[in-house]
Amino acid sequence: MQPADITAFAQELAIRWEGGREDFIPLESLRRFCPCAACMGETDIFGTTYRPPQRPYAAESFQLRKLPRVGNYAVQPLWGDGHATGLYTWEWLQRIADAVRSPQTESQ
Repeated sequence: MQPADITAFAQELAIRWEGGREDFIPLESLRRFCPCAACMGETDIFGTTYRPPQRPYAAESFQLRKLPRVGNYAVQPLWGDGHATGLYTWEWLQRIADAVRSPQTESQ
């Protein structure tokens, strides 16, 4: 599913998908779910995942500066602390949205 519109405002990323679904992801959650190897680690050919040490976050870490699209499959946020290596695919954004969705939101 492709996004019809992606807009960052206040402290959330709002996504309206082509199928009509709408998601609101807090920017802090978006940053904490960064899929890059420096944040999530990486897996070798034997399936062992190597995770980096936990990085400290500052207030700037959750400030979204830019949100350029990468091709027709992802966005690559630039955060206030300079971090910009995470490629958030449409599928990854949907997974984050599902993870942060509260039971109260689902019933509405």
